[in-house]
Amino acid sequence: MADLSPIDLQKALSGMDYPADKKSLVDRARENKADDKVVSRLDGLKQDTFDGPNEVQKAVFNG
Repeated sequence: MADLSPIDLQKALSGMDYPADKKSLVDRARENKADDKVVSRLDGLKQDTFDGPNEVQKAVFNG
């Protein structure tokens, strides 16, 4: 997704505790006032649990 950068994702998930489920990622992004495109992308992930930010980043940018 070209209009989403890793920095946008990092800012959206600032303060996130891992492991985390998809709903927690979406909630944290909303709390951090992330752009709708970031929230939507997180909400659309196929994977439901994540061990850390690198795993989230892989899922977001590599499917």
